[in-house]
Parts: sequence; C-alpha cells; structure tokens
Amino acid sequence: MERYLGSKVALATMHGKEKALARPFHSLLGLELELPAGIDTDQLGSFDGLVLRQGGAEHACRRKALVGMAALGLPLGLASEGSFGPHPGMPFLAAGLEVMVFLDQERGLEIWERLVARRTNFNHRSAAEPAELEGWLAQVGFPAHGLMVRPEHPCSGAETLLFKDLPDHPQLARAIDAAAAASSNGRAQVETDMRAHRNPTRMASLRVLANRLARRIASACPSCGAPGWGRLDVVPGLPCSWCGMPTPLTHRERFGCVSCSHTEEHPRPDGLAEADPQHCPLCNP
Repeated sequence: MERYLGSKVALATMHGKEKALARPFHSLLGLELELPAGIDTDQLGSFDGLVLRQGGAEHACRRKALVGMAALGLPLGLASEGSFGPHPGMPFLAAGLEVMVFLDQERGLEIWERLVARRTNFNHRSAAEPAELEGWLAQVGFPAHGLMVRPEHPCSGAETLLFKDLPDHPQLARAIDAAAAASSNGRAQVETDMRAHRNPTRMASLRVLANRLARRIASACPSCGAPGWGRLDVVPGLPCSWCGMPTPLTHRERFGCVSCSHTEEHPRPDGLAEADPQHCPLCNP
C-alpha cells in the first residue's frame, strides 16, 4: 500500500522481534521499523512473572505500541504480545495466543491480527537434580530454546530468585542445584523461556502473524478505501450432508473495515459446502 511507502513505524521491543517483523512490513508495505532505545517493555508485564501484566494481552500490546510511538515521536506504531496455556479448543494441548497491533494516529486506525499457535514448546517440570530432566530437555529444544529456573517453593528471601539466559547444560545444572537448595521442598521449577529471542518456535509464529497483519493493512476496504480490511469473525451453521440441519461448523466468514461500518460475508475459503454428520447435533446427538 503506497500510503506507507518509505514511512517509519515504531516497534517497542527488547526481545529481538524485529527479526520476525521487518521483512513482511517492508516487502508488503514499504515500512521501515525503528526501535526506540532504552525502553524496558518488561515493565508492562514479563514472562518470568516478576512483573504482572495489567489488563490482558491486548491492553499491554496497545500500551507497548503507544510507548514506542511516544519515545520516537512517530504517528505509526507496532507491537505484539503473547500468552500461553491450554489450547482453547483442545485443553489437553498447549497453545500460544499471539496478538499484534498496528496504530496509525494520523488516520485514527487500529488494526489487529491474532494467531492461536498450536506449535509451541510451552512446558515446565519439577526437578531435584538435572538427571530428572533427561529426555525432557531435548523435547523442549534446550539449549536452542531457553529455560528459566526458580525454587519450586521458595524459602524466605528466595521469592525472586530466578535463573535465565542459561547457555548450556553445565550452567543449567548449577542453576537447578541452586534453586533446589533455596526451595523448602528441595526441588526446582524448570520452565520454558517464552521470550521471543530465546524461543525460535515462538519467533516463527510471530513471523506468520506479521505476514498476516501486513497483508491486512495492505487490503483496502471496498467501500471507503481505508487500510485494514479483513476477517472479523465466522458465521456457524454449515449444513449437515445427511439432514441439512445447521451444525456448529463455520458456514461463512464475515469481513469488515476498521474505519467504516461496511461488512461482507464470504464462503469458507476451503470451499466445503456440507458438514460430516459426525458434527451434526441431530444425526450424532
């Protein structure tokens, strides 16, 4: 979209997210990322739990973008935020929810994209000694993926004891020994480091989300021409192939504009016109 060609957008990050975001925003929009110096984005909430996030992921994401814009005096801002836990549709699996926002103060635009990342190494283990983690460390990708270590039940004075940025197995072992010694039950909690620069799997998800957001910004509303045209939500009711009754599966997608009230409904992108009867509340109660 030519309206942003050659413009600069503030990206407040201290965890290397520009490595995932720079290419799609430059190639699709002609935007150049600019990082404000000296901003501690962990003060808006940190994955180590020492600073609690206020108001949820989207609130923190918007604040982060505004902080970057204010620091650089730019009207354009970009930020992302993530959270991890059970998958919303499959609670027995871990997932990441990534949100990313683009702010354009001059045009009064706020454009969001979201991604449920099913591919994640989010996990944790309890250990009294490093030998207990044999096999699990390879599963979570250490040392290419970072780990954090803390006492499982901290003794008095050890509540903020935390080891991170551990480069290898010997330093991890020393951290586990120290954390276990400072725990009332003699065990350390070892958890995956979900900061982007210490988690290549998460960085890959951010790259996917950045491409998705840049494409959305490049899409103009068919009614008013504003950037940010894209999918808002889905319309359930895909008819059952046996009885024709509506099912909970997606029937159509609703697209909309972030600037005007124009919306449109489109068929499913995969072309599926009927649902398997296993999804029908009548045929498979």
